[in-house]
Amino acid sequence: MKKYRNTSRKPSKMNQIFRKWPTGTVATQFWLTKQGVSSKLANWHLGSGWLVRFGPGAFIQPGDRVDWKGGLYALQSQLGMTVHAAGVTSLQLLGLSHFVPLGERNRVILISNQPEQLPAWFRKHSWEADIKHHCLALFKSCPQKSTSELDCGGFSVMISSAERAIMEQIQLAGTNDDIDHILQLMEGLTTLRPDIVQDLLENCRSVKVKRVFLWSAETTGQVWFKRLDLSRIKLGNGKRQIYKGGRFNWKYGITVPEQDNEPDL
Repeated sequence: MKKYRNTSRKPSKMNQIFRKWPTGTVATQFWLTKQGVSSKLANWHLGSGWLVRFGPGAFIQPGDRVDWKGGLYALQSQLGMTVHAAGVTSLQLLGLSHFVPLGERNRVILISNQPEQLPAWFRKHSWEADIKHHCLALFKSCPQKSTSELDCGGFSVMISSAERAIMEQIQLAGTNDDIDHILQLMEGLTTLRPDIVQDLLENCRSVKVKRVFLWSAETTGQVWFKRLDLSRIKLGNGKRQIYKGGRFNWKYGITVPEQDNEPDL
């Protein structure tokens, strides 16, 4: 059970801080300074037991437990970073992927829309997950609905929508197993919004992502695929070897896995 100190003896400034600070999240020194708590005062509160050091320039509340989502909250809401939960991690959080390899530690994919390095307190913390951070300028622009707000109980973080998440996962795919997994994931994405898909594909910078996305959507027979305007999606020129040892799909110009019931498009 979480233990609290006698709040009647807590400094008035800290009372104000705790009212604004959600349980289960990190407070950065940057944010504390904006609330009127300097680094010197924060160090004093460390000695008094009102703050607990989480890492360089980062703190948690006494007795609190913080997972990676509580750290991501600080990156987004306090530091204004573009990093968000992405790819298969978002699909899992949205309940759209139940595939977790047996015996493997939980993996979390975070993606930043622009070049940025996560602070040391986040990078060096021993989270109960294997955190992978990527900087991907995958889209020229994204519709507002390409992100979703995840309720974490007392606070929320932004994650990729399903439409965006599967495209991010395709961009990260580098092996045959990854492409097989993409096809598995796509089979379950029956409720993607065609307007969001269309917007993202038109703004996607990756020819690989666009070709693999359309191929996998068509192969799995998604109903929303028929509502896309393929004439507005630029697929580039030339062939792409996406799947080693696979068959060549002429329609999308990529090598793909052998499918017994797939026509040679």
